[in-house]
Amino acid sequence: MSADPAVVTLRPTLRWPPEGLSRIPVRIYSDPQVYRDEQDLLFRGPTWNYLGLAHEIPDEGDFLTSRIGDTPVVVMRAADGSVRALVNRCAHKGSLICYEPQGHSTHARLVCPYHNWIYDLDGKCLSVAFEKGIQGRGGMPADFDRSQVTLRVLRAEVLHGLVFATFSDSVAPLREYLGPEMLHHVERTLGGRTLKVLARYSHIMPNNWKLYIENSRDTYHPSLLHSFFATFKLNRLSADGGVQHDADSRHHLVFAKRHTDVGSAEYSSGTLRAMKTDYGLEDPSLIDQWIEFPDQITNSIQSLFPGFVLQQILNSIGTRQTHPIGVDKCELIWTLLGFEEDTPEQAEIRLKQSNLVGPHGFVSMEDGAIGGFVQRGVAGDPDIDALVEMGGRGVGTADNRATETSVRGFYKFYRELLHV
Repeated sequence: MSADPAVVTLRPTLRWPPEGLSRIPVRIYSDPQVYRDEQDLLFRGPTWNYLGLAHEIPDEGDFLTSRIGDTPVVVMRAADGSVRALVNRCAHKGSLICYEPQGHSTHARLVCPYHNWIYDLDGKCLSVAFEKGIQGRGGMPADFDRSQVTLRVLRAEVLHGLVFATFSDSVAPLREYLGPEMLHHVERTLGGRTLKVLARYSHIMPNNWKLYIENSRDTYHPSLLHSFFATFKLNRLSADGGVQHDADSRHHLVFAKRHTDVGSAEYSSGTLRAMKTDYGLEDPSLIDQWIEFPDQITNSIQSLFPGFVLQQILNSIGTRQTHPIGVDKCELIWTLLGFEEDTPEQAEIRLKQSNLVGPHGFVSMEDGAIGGFVQRGVAGDPDIDALVEMGGRGVGTADNRATETSVRGFYKFYRELLHV
């Protein structure tokens, strides 16, 4: 351990810099021990994790599969109409029980495909195939007690159709965990309307999961990385906007009002890579929109710790799930949403604007590459630290977007959970 009391030791091979939240030790993107600690202390710790949409499992026995960190989870609709979340792992040999993205389980029973062990929605083992053997031979030992065999049942809550679950018995209820600021924005975006899925797609990103979450909270980059945003004046720092946090700065919301953009010398000087003057749109209706919300916000990204994003890009509404796959890969799942109450014209606009996001979206495709650039860039020297001082060195709400306060807020809570 370092003799310097200002340096916090994370692992024998990793030290958090004495500057605190304004620095990030890049080793956390590649250290296998850090990754294992994240599974135990973060994903299976006192956090709420997004799993899917409740309206996709409307009837008893309907299920969808998801993950919390590395752990497979199945979400089911129970007979009483409630939503249940269980670890999707047979207590016998550890096989997945539900292996399809969505489906229906007859009689609301979970049947392991490997050895036909059967469970109810409370995780209780109802049946063990050939438990007593066959013709008096074989079978389980005489003292085997099937009542002691269970699946892990998680706490689950539904918020405006979004299903969250936690391994923790002590973490506050979901609404308290999110706080009034974040609850208000979820209500504003999804409340009072009936969800429907317009599209879903996923892709594997060549970077640690935290690099994508940092990117979703990085309010500094959108009009610098994304040429489409800057060139067509959809989301520039010269428009009204800001950053909101919950009281603990663990969750984040960035917003902008496109129609307030008065311009800035930086965007007209020719010095910004993202600003193009020789591009146009063959079909300008791609970025037509209606002002959907009374607050006049046209772009918002809400990031809920640890890995959930709720987006509004013009009239494209959707969710994003980030699932880690080892230290240097993650899966990003996009679900684009409409509402049963949409007019045909509104539905058409949402579908057209779905071209802005996703793996090949006019806006989001750069996000799919930049995390990999960082992963490759820091690989040669894992002992360096990233500098995150834009907008200061602290955390909290900001009245502008030229700041990295939300990235620092993520690591504030991250360090608390990992005890570093």
